Amino acid sequence: MRFQFVTLALAVSGFCISLSGEAQTPAPAAVNPLDAIPDNMPFDVPYGAPISLDRAEAAIAAAVAEAKKRHWKLNVAVVDSGANLVAFQRMDGAQLASIAVSEHKARAAASFRRETKVFEDGIQLKQNYYTLSLDGIVASRGGIPLVEGGKLVGAIGCSGGTGSQDEVACKAGAATIK
Repeated sequence: MRFQFVTLALAVSGFCISLSGEAQTPAPAAVNPLDAIPDNMPFDVPYGAPISLDRAEAAIAAAVAEAKKRHWKLNVAVVDSGANLVAFQRMDGAQLASIAVSEHKARAAASFRRETKVFEDGIQLKQNYYTLSLDGIVASRGGIPLVEGGKLVGAIGCSGGTGSQDEVACKAGAATIK
């Protein structure tokens, strides 16, 4: 008759003790990067006066021009500093589902005062899955705040292409705001 011995371990107060009485060194606790406390508040851009319709349309025109140059079909939305829709354009042939997505990207960029790429990177690269529980998050690039004189005046959102295509068009539109 053969016996097989199995060592069982019990974790008590951070130490691992086996039934044979041998003490083992505890594994070091993983460092949670979310526990870091920054000195300054990130993305602390003050809200400014809402973007005008003329300037919103100029930003859209620049984004659409960039998309046309590259043969992309996009939806482009601009919201004001309060995340309210100011202007929108759907290029011929742009997918219908991306109408709401372009608006959502613009609203997220204005509300959270940061590019939506930050959320994409946070989830895909940093595994900050908690961001998925926040209302209004879009974890896809293509939403960019419009900042003038250090103040947020609105945001632009593009959708219909890949995230990187949406981002390129949005950056062209955002460049019209100085």
